[in-house]
Amino acid sequence: MSISNITVYMPSELTLIGIPGLESVQCWIGIPFCAIYLIAMIGNSLLLIIIKSEGSLHEPLYIFLGMLGATDIALASSIMPKMLGIFWFNMPEIYFDSCLLQMWFIHTFQCIESGILMAMALDRYVAICYPLRHAIIFTHQLVIQIGTVVVLRAAILVAPCLVLIKCRFQLYHTTVILHSYCEHMAIVKLAAANVQVNKIYGLFVAFTVAGFDLTFITLSYIQIFITVFRLPQKEARFKAFNTCVAHICVFLQFYLLAFFSFFTHRFGSHIPPYIHILFSSIYLLVPPFLNPLVYGAKTTQIRIHVVKMFCS
Repeated sequence: MSISNITVYMPSELTLIGIPGLESVQCWIGIPFCAIYLIAMIGNSLLLIIIKSEGSLHEPLYIFLGMLGATDIALASSIMPKMLGIFWFNMPEIYFDSCLLQMWFIHTFQCIESGILMAMALDRYVAICYPLRHAIIFTHQLVIQIGTVVVLRAAILVAPCLVLIKCRFQLYHTTVILHSYCEHMAIVKLAAANVQVNKIYGLFVAFTVAGFDLTFITLSYIQIFITVFRLPQKEARFKAFNTCVAHICVFLQFYLLAFFSFFTHRFGSHIPPYIHILFSSIYLLVPPFLNPLVYGAKTTQIRIHVVKMFCS
């Protein structure tokens, strides 16, 4: 690696600062972050064990929920080990290629989570609007096909972000990333070159995935609410709506946190950097933490099997 006065040529290592401005208290910040991570791991693992072991839960909704749990485990595990290494063990260095790989994992799993939420909305739409045809339409083969498409869409859309960084940039202003994990724009900003193409493609991926999924989910729930409010009996309306409550809670917290993090990062120039970093980290950790709790509390079948497991 050769270094000039202002640029670094093809660095082999990068340095993650953690949370700029809060370096002195990062060891304490790591405690709640670690607790959230452990609860997320235990909750999602428990969810996967219950869904796998109980034959009555081998239905499309719970299969998608299992996919969501697996994605949450992978997403949280992509960032927390390195983040805790920075906070507690003063290990900020990361290989350049490892940083790119972490970036690809994080954004791919985010896209997969969004796609699974869309698939779950489709399942609820068919189950409520066409209840007699739900079992015929949502076969196990269709569920596997939807899951495959969601994973491939995420992997293919995010991969060019990695390629554009690796192939277009050779000179970097610095090797210090003002972040607690390897995020796309945090890496792009290091480059001593025109980064417009990378910015545009990053926005394209974000708006393509979020725009399509959010539109589809919104339209599905509009149709669901129309169908539910047309039901003649109040008890039937309540029962139908209750099957969607958990998904609505998960969907709202995922997208509200995503949009808040996105807009503060893009337009909150007056907001201190540590606020940006904290919220972007919370955005990645809170959904894996909350999802199993929400579904455990709101889904009767899962709640019953959790109680059975602990009682036995």
